[in-house]
Amino acid sequence: MTDQENNNSISANPFAALFGSVAEAQQFVAGRKQQLRQQTDEYKGDSQDDSDNSISESLDDCDDSVAEISRSFRSQQEICEQLNINHMIQRIFLITLDNSDPSLKSGNGIPQRCVYLEELGTELDGQDWLDMDNIEQALFTRLLLPEPGKYLICMTSSGSPNLSADRDAGEKHIFPYLFSCFQRAKKEVTKVPENLLPYAVRCKALAVSNARTVLLTPEIYQGQDIPAQFVDLMLEGLQGGYFEEVSEFMEELIEALLADEEVHTFSEVFQPVFDELLKRVKDLDLCQMVLCTYLDLLLYCTRQKDIAKVFVKYIQPQDPTNGHQYQKTLLGVILSISCLLRTPGVVENHGYFLNPSRSSPQEIKVQESNIHQFMAQFHEKIYQLLKNLLQLSPDTKHLILSWLGNCLHANAGRAKIWASQVPEIFMQTYASDSFFLNLGAALLRLCQPFCKPKSARLLTFNPTYCALREINEEERRSRNAHVKGLDKETCLIPVAADQQPDFPQSFNLVTENLVLTQYTLHLGFHRLHEQMVKVNQSLHRLQGAWREAQQNGSPTAEGLREQFERLMTVYLCLKTALSEPQMLQNCLHLQVSTALLLVQIALGNRGTEPLTLTFPIPDVQHSALAYVPEFFADNLGDFFIFLRRFADDVLETAAESLEQILDFITAFTGSVERMKNPHLRAKLAEVLEAVMPHLEQVQNPLISSVFHRQQIFCSYRHAPHLAEALIKVFVDIEFTGDPHQFEQKFNYRRPMYPILRYMWGRDNYRQSIKNLADYASENLEAVNPPLFLRFLNLLMNDAVFLLDEAIQYLSKIKIQQIERDRGDWDGLSAESRREKESNLLMFGQLARFHNIMSNETIGTLAFLTSEIRSLFVQPFLAERIISMLNYFLQHLVGPKMGALKVKDFSEFDFKPQQLVSDICTIYLNLGNEENFCASVPKDGRSYSPMLFAQTVRVLKKINKPGNMIVAFTNLAEKIKSLADLQQREEETYADAPDEFLDPIMNTVMSDPVILPSSRVTVDRSTIARHLLSDQSDPFNRSPLTMDQIKPNVELKEKILQWLSERKKQSENVECGSSQTRSQT
Repeated sequence: MTDQENNNSISANPFAALFGSVAEAQQFVAGRKQQLRQQTDEYKGDSQDDSDNSISESLDDCDDSVAEISRSFRSQQEICEQLNINHMIQRIFLITLDNSDPSLKSGNGIPQRCVYLEELGTELDGQDWLDMDNIEQALFTRLLLPEPGKYLICMTSSGSPNLSADRDAGEKHIFPYLFSCFQRAKKEVTKVPENLLPYAVRCKALAVSNARTVLLTPEIYQGQDIPAQFVDLMLEGLQGGYFEEVSEFMEELIEALLADEEVHTFSEVFQPVFDELLKRVKDLDLCQMVLCTYLDLLLYCTRQKDIAKVFVKYIQPQDPTNGHQYQKTLLGVILSISCLLRTPGVVENHGYFLNPSRSSPQEIKVQESNIHQFMAQFHEKIYQLLKNLLQLSPDTKHLILSWLGNCLHANAGRAKIWASQVPEIFMQTYASDSFFLNLGAALLRLCQPFCKPKSARLLTFNPTYCALREINEEERRSRNAHVKGLDKETCLIPVAADQQPDFPQSFNLVTENLVLTQYTLHLGFHRLHEQMVKVNQSLHRLQGAWREAQQNGSPTAEGLREQFERLMTVYLCLKTALSEPQMLQNCLHLQVSTALLLVQIALGNRGTEPLTLTFPIPDVQHSALAYVPEFFADNLGDFFIFLRRFADDVLETAAESLEQILDFITAFTGSVERMKNPHLRAKLAEVLEAVMPHLEQVQNPLISSVFHRQQIFCSYRHAPHLAEALIKVFVDIEFTGDPHQFEQKFNYRRPMYPILRYMWGRDNYRQSIKNLADYASENLEAVNPPLFLRFLNLLMNDAVFLLDEAIQYLSKIKIQQIERDRGDWDGLSAESRREKESNLLMFGQLARFHNIMSNETIGTLAFLTSEIRSLFVQPFLAERIISMLNYFLQHLVGPKMGALKVKDFSEFDFKPQQLVSDICTIYLNLGNEENFCASVPKDGRSYSPMLFAQTVRVLKKINKPGNMIVAFTNLAEKIKSLADLQQREEETYADAPDEFLDPIMNTVMSDPVILPSSRVTVDRSTIARHLLSDQSDPFNRSPLTMDQIKPNVELKEKILQWLSERKKQSENVECGSSQTRSQT
């Protein structure tokens, strides 16, 4: 601008009349500009970035203009301050009322883009600056704009495009916009001069108050999804690494919301936010990274006292008694995320292990490892969430414990047998398997502080918690007892008639955490383990059927392959879900601690220092075991059996802690006083089989020997008592009172055979078993038959039944295989053919089971007879074992052996060579006992000299050692000579009077005894054998024990006299015959 133009401009200004001349006016303007420059330089000294005040530069642009003066007649300081406020508001809120030429207002202190509020400027009579009087109206106007980007104007003369500036100023989502305003206001607070500080603080507060208004009255702001924006803001803060800034904004916003709840309560404000989270989380997958971000968001919510309280109230289900409703809550939806199938049996669109046959084992292992990494993070987040709620305040602690307690009570039916049989009803009634798997994993982490070795906190557990009956809500809170219905659970032993629980004022968190965790595992892990076993069995069956169909060219092969593929997906998902390493380690710590705890309760320990276990365990009056639910022990058993089947390496690396498990098994397995349920005690035998070193196991050189199970097992200090406990439960499960006890006992005894075999190979265990046998030999007629005597009797019973059943099934299989191969099935209808194939499959499964079990029983008798003989040669046992051995030899080496020649022996675990070898071993072990050998020919059903000759032929055929063949040949000749002698005696005693004959066996009695109740006389060996299985009089079912029988001395003398007379007569006849022959 030229001097002439400047003079004209000043002289035309009406304010020029205030000066004496134009020169004076020019002088004033120049002085004013200098003052403003000085103020601006001071401001720049405080901040040197693009938001610096630009008053002086703006004046430079106006040059000699007095436009600033012409707007209002104010002091210089007022004008400067107002311009600074205007520019600060523009920088913070990116709005303006000034639409003048950018070239006239360019400067570092002005934002590049702003939303021009034209209508507001009109309402303010053309005012083109923002101040503290109109900023609230201006901000409200800006928030109501549906498309603020349409009103963007350039504030500087720079013509280059700036997408970032356009995005910031034109942000159409209210919540992120207000957060950005908050952030810019924070920045201004740290930089503005002292005189502008109150205005910057007020702008910051204005961003918060407007955010509060948005949350309270979201309906005003049409087209804005406020809850979604709220969630997105927090997610972006977490993902972008600036969550601290977001949380600061949230803290001030929460404070503002709590200060005034007249319009809506704080709870009402946050419920839509949780609705939004619920909507999003239920579609997430375990291996999505964003899942962890959502959980971090919830972790923030559970750390903030007021939001956390809303959260725990929000997750309460509509119907607290409906177990499935808990799965629909926000926490329930999170807990339901896993790699398990969302709908049982439906593998389509499932993201894990699809088409497993096309993946290599290494690829499957990599996928499993990836899932485990996500699971570990996921479980850690859930654990932190629960921990936050438990520690934040008494209110949140009570509410989350109530939620957990009510949830478990509503889902108690998951443990019922019918639940797994009707999946459709199950899914609509109870929460899912995934829900309980994840909840259990999180609760396991909560238990870890008191599951450390020798933790004093563990023994503060109070079992009377489980005896509490129904109490009201207030009592639950004051007594810290939130789990319901435990008083209806079956406990380890019954409560004594005069026993009353001594309840404390309140229960500690150790007690509540342990009960919650064990109950959750009972409802979750137990069921999943059962599923996995069934799926594994089905896979084996399908695989066999598929291979057979392929070999036979059957059209069903493709369908079987698809079934196998789908089932393999289910199996891999189950295995992966249940075998996450950290979860298994945590569960191992818990179960070892539970074993220690139960032993201490059994010892009557009420202190916090563990007592040493000694035997015999002293009786404890009114034992607290009466308050411990059976599922504590059941969970322990389930877990170790699972490890043996699917994660044996965990046991190998944790061998040192297994001594606590051995203590628990030893103390409880053989004691009905500490664990009444025989089924549960039998399960502990399976646990023992799971934790013991296995004969086929290959030692891992990477594992230190100090942790090896063999060292723990072999050096166990209570080895004799452990062996006795095992034999005790073997006997006890014969009579459980269950209608299916006969079938069940074989399954229960299956794991006991390998344990006995392993024990027999270790000196300390073998000696303890021999001691039991010696005691039995010395007390054959005790009131209660000795334990080992009953054990041998049951062992032989099992052997007879099992091998006989196996023989019957193999015969049926042989017939069906012949029919099929002959083509007899080809003409059958499809349905009839399927029925035949199904029967053949069923017979095969039954034959395999009975063969496995019979192999075990005969094998056990073989090694026991190697050093225990005195019992086996007792007449009542010798006759039974001989009858059994001869009967089996008849089928295995005699004329009937052809009926057992099925196509593939290995398919049915039929091992005839091993059976023949074991039977011969038993004979050889006992063959030196004269009484035993003399009893062999008495087996009129199966024995014949030809049978033993055939056995020798088979031993040669299967290449048994020469010394064994020679020894058995000699034994056969010895028995044959005894048989000839007995034949002659039988002919001599053939016409014995009826009163001399045993009424049951129909043989001449050697030691007649009178039964006290029925007054019937029987042979001692006969009644002794009967009482081993049934302690009652066989003639009237009255209770009977061996000590009650009375010798029939008079009859015995008669029998002996008659036998003596007949023997003499026979000798005289033989003598006479000899003389006649000699004379001849």
